[in-house]
Amino acid sequence: MPLKMKELPESERPYEKLEMYGASKLSNSELLAIIIKTGTKEESAFCIAQKVLSLNDIEGNNELMFLQNLSIEELIKIKGIGKIKAIQILATCELARRMSKPINSLKIKIKNSKDVSDLLMDELRFEKRELVKLLILNSKNVLLKIVDIALGGGNFASLEPKNVLYEPIKMQAQKIILVHNHPSGDPTPSKSDEQITDRIYECADIMGIMLLDHVVIGNNKFCSVFQNK
Repeated sequence: MPLKMKELPESERPYEKLEMYGASKLSNSELLAIIIKTGTKEESAFCIAQKVLSLNDIEGNNELMFLQNLSIEELIKIKGIGKIKAIQILATCELARRMSKPINSLKIKIKNSKDVSDLLMDELRFEKRELVKLLILNSKNVLLKIVDIALGGGNFASLEPKNVLYEPIKMQAQKIILVHNHPSGDPTPSKSDEQITDRIYECADIMGIMLLDHVVIGNNKFCSVFQNK
């Protein structure tokens, strides 16, 4: 039978370990065990945390991004995870996601497609849904805002230029960059990706807005529609 938290030496208990050495010294399982808080009669919170992490079905990858795609229903299938704990886990993931978003005061400058990838790869690489985001820039390519344009499993080709350009026009922005992910993990732009890019480019140009790039995010890979043509 696995040891319970209180049966472990103090230096090995997640709470005490964090207090003594700092959060950066804890493993993923230990950090998650603190969020889970309590175990069952049979298993400690640490063991339950390991079971949650084992839900990662991305072979050869131990990233934590998969957690934000789990549903409450998937989490509560694990013995020891009830609805409240599932909600706590998902809320923590959402806080982490929001913390990773850029802040205007940081003055992030976008110089190329790689800068776009570095900014959004961790958020989009394991996303199971197709998401479309718009980076709004000033005349010096400094990031002003990131706007979520579309969410769900819909075809990117169905995106309407008016939905893309609404916010940049309102902000009187001069430059924009489109970004969307391919849930398959392969960032190679499709023919429809290229067609809708041309359409948005033309509509933006009429409004005096420059579409600088359209970056497609895959699993740790990215591709520019502009460079691919």
